Amino acid sequence: MIVCHCLNISDHEIRSAISWMRAADPQTIITPGKIYHALGKRADCGGCMPLFLDTMRKSASFKVPMNPRAFRLPAEAHAETTGKRDEGRQEGYRVSERGASV
Repeated sequence: MIVCHCLNISDHEIRSAISWMRAADPQTIITPGKIYHALGKRADCGGCMPLFLDTMRKSASFKVPMNPRAFRLPAEAHAETTGKRDEGRQEGYRVSERGASV
């Protein structure tokens, strides 16, 4: 069955991509973006997303790992562990923080 008519993606291709990702890394968190990337395509109009997600959820290989590695630390914990703040940017990098320009 064709799930995405814009990019001609079938339910078989989605399930195959999920199985491939799961075989490569059993602990990976599978997202629609990762599936598009694995298929060498990019999302277009998004009209297929409800059916795309439903197909993902019904795949036998789709599951959330018990100990997900990809969760981020809160910003405070990240700053404490790395000693960096705001992704290493200097304070006042935003235009609103620099003050009025003349």
